[in-house]
Amino acid sequence: MRVPLSWLREYVDLPAGETGRDVAHKLVDAGLEVETVEQLGGGLKGPLVVGQVLTIEELEGFRKPIRFCTVDVGAANGTGLPQEIVCGARNFSVGDKVVVVLPGAVLPGDFAIAARETYGRTSHGMICSGDELGMGDDGTHGIIVLPHEHEVGTDAIKLLELVDEVLDIDITPDRGYCMSMRGVAREAATAYGLPLRDPALLDVPQPNSYGYAVKIDDPQGCDRFTARTVTGLDPEARSPIWLTRRLQKAGMRPISLAVDITNYVMLELGQPLHAYDRSRIDGAIGVRRAEQGEKFTTLDGVKRTLDSED
Repeated sequence: MRVPLSWLREYVDLPAGETGRDVAHKLVDAGLEVETVEQLGGGLKGPLVVGQVLTIEELEGFRKPIRFCTVDVGAANGTGLPQEIVCGARNFSVGDKVVVVLPGAVLPGDFAIAARETYGRTSHGMICSGDELGMGDDGTHGIIVLPHEHEVGTDAIKLLELVDEVLDIDITPDRGYCMSMRGVAREAATAYGLPLRDPALLDVPQPNSYGYAVKIDDPQGCDRFTARTVTGLDPEARSPIWLTRRLQKAGMRPISLAVDITNYVMLELGQPLHAYDRSRIDGAIGVRRAEQGEKFTTLDGVKRTLDSED
């Protein structure tokens, strides 16, 4: 179980100066097996800011596509003039908001940024991908394209929550409740003698007419399955940055708003959830054992061979 310290602090008011290693020692004393404490953003230094792409010139005569861009970074470069940057990525357009690292900055891996000559132009910094910032898998491996509402010149280190600590906890069978942020937070609150803000203490919606039919073929394997219809969701809406970053730090890949929400709640409370597209299902949702050797493609695109016990 990967536990971001920033997320844990949402449920327990840990002392301000307490580090990930300090928390790890407390949890070990409480009987949890903390394997590592990962430092995210270690050595990262700005300026790293939100920019807006103003122009893109396609450079000719090279083996791979190369673009010469001008990017508005506000006053972050000290001049207020557009920043000139050479970039090989193609998943962004004029008008897009992107993440720009400027000369003088240092990226993870002690990668110092400076103006340099490349492809016949001078590139004053970089337009960044998630990989270059150590953000984890975002499913695209391309340039980060931000929602348009973020202002030019905004500090991207804070916006993307790039600096954090993540505790990797090996959960033993007797501590299954710690396969959730809620469970680990309860242990941390007890270890520190602090109150817990329990994320599960919410009003449960009353049953209504918006359920959905479910057919369970094996009640021994699944004795309870609750289905509820959610309406008014824009399937094209993007998950907010704070949500995708928590998923990435916890080791999950953001996919879409509906899937991200269910994964978030699963990590937070330990309750498995799944989202179905109503327009793509016909009849009741079926719950059954797999047939021996049955093929099944999971959300990560991997075709898996199932066993009759699955």
